[in-house]
Amino acid sequence: MPKKKRQEEKPAGAPAWMSTYGDMVTLLLCFFVLLFAFSTIDAEKFQAIITAFQGSIGIMEDGTTVEPTDFVSEALQDDLTTKQEKELEDFRKLQEQLEAFLEKHDLQADVLVTLETIGLVLRLQDNVLFDSGRSELKQEAAELLTYLSTLLKQSEFIDKHVRVEGHTDSDPLLPGARYETNWELSVARASRVVRHLIEIEELSPQRFTAAGYSKYHPIAPNDIATNKAKNRRVDIVILRAEMIVDLSN
Repeated sequence: MPKKKRQEEKPAGAPAWMSTYGDMVTLLLCFFVLLFAFSTIDAEKFQAIITAFQGSIGIMEDGTTVEPTDFVSEALQDDLTTKQEKELEDFRKLQEQLEAFLEKHDLQADVLVTLETIGLVLRLQDNVLFDSGRSELKQEAAELLTYLSTLLKQSEFIDKHVRVEGHTDSDPLLPGARYETNWELSVARASRVVRHLIEIEELSPQRFTAAGYSKYHPIAPNDIATNKAKNRRVDIVILRAEMIVDLSN
């Protein structure tokens, strides 16, 4: 009877290629650990960038245009060029001048001036500029805009671009109102401010952009009267040089 061939015994343990594969994975792991060890994450700068975009492109939660926080002003001072440092110092002086004017005219409760990553923001409650549901400027509002225009005509700011934003609360307009929705009202108010600065104060039209955001960029919940009053506002944003987008390209 013929003998059966003895089956070849497989060597014990893992296949030989596993050793090479394991070495490669280990080396990759070491490589990424070293990359992580060498890297640094600047949370302040990252959050400052997010804040700058928030609202201006309208995709962030609650659409806030600017958010005053400590880290934003601190991040402004990091890694600045000489030109940027000069611009930042000019903005600080402008902020001081505006705050002095507001204090003199007892407007601190209705007008806020903040220095943000995108530039200097002058936030005006709607009652400072307009009557309810209207877009005609009040007489007393002209004095504030005239003073602002004198500052914008200074040599430090003569080339600065300005974005004027109209905002409303969530309440629908009353039947028979001049404007059908808050969209039209917010756009009309922003446009009215821009027209005054251009036609009355004779500032260059090329410097200005007007936008209306209706109720969709609130800075407070639209739940109680005091919060709704905060959302009814006009933001005048004097932009930093690096925030300007050349639309001609």
